[in-house]
Amino acid sequence: MKQNSKGSILLVEDEENLHETLKLNFEMEGYEVTSAYDGSAALRAVAAEYFDLIVLDIMLPGVDGIAVSETIRVNNNDVPILMLSARSATADRIAGLKKGADDYLTKPFDLEELLLRVHKLVGKNKRLQDKETIGDTYAFGNNRIDFRAQDAITRTGEKVSLSKKEIMLLKLLIENKNEVVAREKILQMVWGYQVYPTTRTIDNFILNFRKYFEEDSRNPKYFHSIRGVGYKYTDQ
Repeated sequence: MKQNSKGSILLVEDEENLHETLKLNFEMEGYEVTSAYDGSAALRAVAAEYFDLIVLDIMLPGVDGIAVSETIRVNNNDVPILMLSARSATADRIAGLKKGADDYLTKPFDLEELLLRVHKLVGKNKRLQDKETIGDTYAFGNNRIDFRAQDAITRTGEKVSLSKKEIMLLKLLIENKNEVVAREKILQMVWGYQVYPTTRTIDNFILNFRKYFEEDSRNPKYFHSIRGVGYKYTDQ
């Protein structure tokens, strides 16, 4: 995500004129926008990137917006979803909210109202994602990490140098202690999408952490891989 961006939005809308209008207005507001024109493309984008908000039309070709939202939630992704729909009945609104939408706006809508709702959802998401930051050093078990010096004292007392990416990943996991951090968020926060590491790349980092810090790397106490979801640090 760009340094001065207010947030990243996945815009899922198949009506081309409306899509371009919304994209232009979101970008004018300072958001970085990724476009998808059908449900399958939306799900591929969500699997590849981390977004601060999804603006999701319900009536889409192929996989509809309701199914997209449901699939995202089944995969334990808590990205905020704002549904857009021509369906204004209470039952439709309830169905959308039940399937994972955080907000629901019926067409035609007032652009200023949409932008206000987008601003609130992105802001709320950023506040939830901003965990209490840790200091320059962190200790757990017999281990100690110095984030500023980019080194660590391992469980055996050995001093090891850590790469910038290792430090960034350690800090991200520790700041989200006891919570699963999605692979997509790691991509955004650590790699910034300048490089597209595979799941194996992140797994190799986790294996290194276990080698440095775990008593038994086969039965880790601190660094865990949650298959198909992400990674977690625990200190209990």
